[in-house]
Amino acid sequence: MNVIRGIENYRSKARPVCLALGNFDGVHKGHQLLIRTAVEKAVAQGGESVAFVFDPHPIQVLAPDKAPRLLVTPQRKAGLLEKMGLDTLIYAPFTREIAIWPPLDFVQRILIDKFRVSDVCVGFNYTFGHRGLGTPEILQQYGEQLGFKVEILAPVVFNGEPISSSSIRKAMEDGDIDTAYQMLGYYPLVEGIVVEGEHRGATIGFPTANLGVKPAYHLPAKGVYAALAEVNNKVYQCVVNIGTKPTFHPQYPLAVEAHIMDFNGNLYGQSMRLSLRAKIRDEQKFASVDELIAQIARDRDRSVDITRFVNRDSLNGL
Repeated sequence: MNVIRGIENYRSKARPVCLALGNFDGVHKGHQLLIRTAVEKAVAQGGESVAFVFDPHPIQVLAPDKAPRLLVTPQRKAGLLEKMGLDTLIYAPFTREIAIWPPLDFVQRILIDKFRVSDVCVGFNYTFGHRGLGTPEILQQYGEQLGFKVEILAPVVFNGEPISSSSIRKAMEDGDIDTAYQMLGYYPLVEGIVVEGEHRGATIGFPTANLGVKPAYHLPAKGVYAALAEVNNKVYQCVVNIGTKPTFHPQYPLAVEAHIMDFNGNLYGQSMRLSLRAKIRDEQKFASVDELIAQIARDRDRSVDITRFVNRDSLNGL
């Protein structure tokens, strides 16, 4: 799959373009249906399947204080889209100038002038143009006038409600990893760079890797989780604590710590990915360090039980 930064760097291949429009945060099951539809249309026509994504997300530019935290990094999004057979992913910067384009300008400048689209796939709630005035139905009308087809995908439903990135964030905030998994189609991921911590874990017999997660990305509820960790293309069982270390501090910044089983080495500065499999318990304050050590041992054993028979290839999602 080709990943292109900036639509000006896209070069037409003189074949039909089947375009998927959206942000695809999390690449959940609804997004997967949309992407696969575009891919199938492209294959049927001998064309090219393309996803066009604004990065940063428009709301991060227009109302940063209201912007939700993201479920996946741009790199992980690209990896997930590639698994579905997409030919080309374009990340285009969103600007305040673009924000004031009327819907027809967006269609003319992007869909017609840049892509010469034959087909466009959008979700049932997709909006575009100034103040989101463009709707899927309006896009269909433009398609009839300008010579391209539009398919509007119905929502994929879980427990009677449309799957959405916001509903997945809510499940994660509740520590409900299984519900998040059911909507995503893969286990929630937490990614970042290993940073230096307090080194306290090593002194009590449970060394941890402290994961630096950028503030733009969403974390699940505080607590202890069974997980798998990927480091240097190897996958390990681990137990993860997300919290503020109440046994040792009255106040402390939220930290993500992973005790990785059967691992020895220095991870500082390296990328690490955690695939969360289940929440084991809430975060709690212990009366003594000995109580904490005993509980961590139980948490480790529980995590080993949960992840023992997991297909570790599934860490890559989908």
